[in-house]
Amino acid sequence: MSSLEEIRHSLAHLLAAAVLKKYPKTKLGIGPVIENGFYYDFLLPQSISDADLPELEKEMRRLIHLGLDFKGEKLTPIKAKKMFRGQPFKQELIKEFVKEKKSLTAYHTGDIFTDLCRGGHVKNTKKINPEGFKLTHLAGAYWKGSEKNPMLTRIYGLAFADKKTLEDHLRMMEEAKKRDHRKLGKELQLFEIVDEVGPGLPLFYPKGAILRRLVENYITELQERHGYLPIWVPHITKGELYKISGHLDKYDAMYPPMKLKDEADYYLKPMSCPHFMMLYKSLPHSYKELPVRWTYTGTVYRHEKSGELSGLTRVRSISQDDCHVFARPDQIEQEINLLLDTIEEVYKKFGFNDFWVRISTHDPKNKSKYIGDEKVWQKSEEALTHLIQKRGWKHEIGVGEAAFYGPKLDFIFKDVIGREWQLSTIQLDMNLPKRFELEYTDAEGKKRQLVVIHRAILGSTERFLGILIEHLGGAFPAWLAPVQAIILPISEKQKDYADKIFIQLKNAGIRTELNDANESLGKRIRQAEMEKIPYIIVVGADEETNKTVSVRERQKGNLGAMIPEKFIEEINKQAPR
Repeated sequence: MSSLEEIRHSLAHLLAAAVLKKYPKTKLGIGPVIENGFYYDFLLPQSISDADLPELEKEMRRLIHLGLDFKGEKLTPIKAKKMFRGQPFKQELIKEFVKEKKSLTAYHTGDIFTDLCRGGHVKNTKKINPEGFKLTHLAGAYWKGSEKNPMLTRIYGLAFADKKTLEDHLRMMEEAKKRDHRKLGKELQLFEIVDEVGPGLPLFYPKGAILRRLVENYITELQERHGYLPIWVPHITKGELYKISGHLDKYDAMYPPMKLKDEADYYLKPMSCPHFMMLYKSLPHSYKELPVRWTYTGTVYRHEKSGELSGLTRVRSISQDDCHVFARPDQIEQEINLLLDTIEEVYKKFGFNDFWVRISTHDPKNKSKYIGDEKVWQKSEEALTHLIQKRGWKHEIGVGEAAFYGPKLDFIFKDVIGREWQLSTIQLDMNLPKRFELEYTDAEGKKRQLVVIHRAILGSTERFLGILIEHLGGAFPAWLAPVQAIILPISEKQKDYADKIFIQLKNAGIRTELNDANESLGKRIRQAEMEKIPYIIVVGADEETNKTVSVRERQKGNLGAMIPEKFIEEINKQAPR
């Protein structure tokens, strides 16, 4: 039985073969396997559209039915260059492989197509279910993700073992389109990305700013109840700080330095960890003070590739709910357990109840990616694995997924339509404390090295909000909604009474709007429903006479009449505790 990855990889080759048949002058890029499918990049001799995809699918199915074998062949550099003559992107890859002393292999699909490839295919195309794949859409993609290189046409495809799984996934994708946070962000006036500002740099409208403030305040207040204290750090720093931490050598998403006359180079910070370290180091610390739990919610800046940016879920300005715990080695378990409890509490509050944990470890075969001693890595990884196993949480080991300075726990949450998202992170770090010479004085007056635990509950505010918008379909619970209630007077006669109710709710801290536009009540109700406002308050002659309001809840419908004080009490019950 062929693996799904082999099927997807083979389909990428069949897609390239189909494209070459229709457009023989096409220049080939790469065609990797991705989550749920595959893609292939092409420099085409003419433009195409999504309308051309069914014809390519038909050709791919024809090739599947031919029963073509996939066969690998080792190549010398000379033979490789000859085999891919006229294919500039393949020639470039060949040069790189030769320079890096990587082996060269080609895979033949029958006698109709050959690609430079490391392998991983079905033995024969008949192992592929012809009804289990679909070409979905086109996109532009720079060669190697660099804006300096040519723009290629990327054709995406989905692939599964059978037709039913494919159809289930397509239904999920249709639901995802309705929930797309970029679409809802515009409709609900939450955020916008403006070309003049720059890609990956979102701007937030008032409702979006209120939403992010509510989320960040909830996290801040929760942390402070658990004994975490706030700090603040600047947005730029000398390069020397990142030389100490190792980021200048190991981290590839930093913006270029700011060259200042007669001063050191300054950098926009890509993370705040080193600032925490230096602040801790600026004061002496006794073992009695530990753990020191510090938090900071602020923005960092990373030069993510433009082709990988996506709404709020992949940005260049990243607001992190950063936390660092400075602890003695014997406090590791208690502190990580406190963090685990906090993460579980937060995500239940936001409606994410299904999750698993990836224990991200270093790759012992690629030690150059990391700093620190091998024994320290093993000890750290064993500690994290033990804590997750002790809780009985579902988990997997992600070899090579660690940060360059330490292993981590990545929390993968499933949304309401079944997609998985990596959000919270906990990192156990025994390496940066050594580089920064972070110490405490023990009971005998001796200096000891501590450990640092890095943690972000949300991961980043922007990414979390993008995922939350899609998870909830933009229908936020009342405690989180930018507008909790809207007041609709039935006619002009109730305007004064509606104004009084509006002021009463505002003074009680309820986020309220008043819509007394000269439009029908039905139209105003429909507008409020489209804006997904949790409560619609209608006031007419009866309500004014009885000093009440008529309340409609988004999920439950008409709740009937109640005095304003009762409504305020009910809505305040939903506030986070």
